[in-house]
Amino acid sequence: MSVNREKIKQLIDLIPDQDAAEVLDFIEYINWKREREKPDPLNADFLSKDENLIEQINLSQLDRQAGRVYEKEEGLDYLRKKVKDFERGQNL
Repeated sequence: MSVNREKIKQLIDLIPDQDAAEVLDFIEYINWKREREKPDPLNADFLSKDENLIEQINLSQLDRQAGRVYEKEEGLDYLRKKVKDFERGQNL
């Protein structure tokens, strides 16, 4: 739906001061309602429908079952080794 914002601004300018407060309240209500209706990113129902998230969880479970999970220090050591290997390959 195309809205002519200039026409809305012109109509607002024509509103008597005593009615302007009601118009402002209505606009603020619409904005508040829109914010309330936004999906909560931590909402379990919303997350359960995110196919990418579900796929990542499934892959993570497979990694754990196959022992492809590192503790913090092991992971950092692995990454350091990979960076060194890369740098050697790049002759840095």
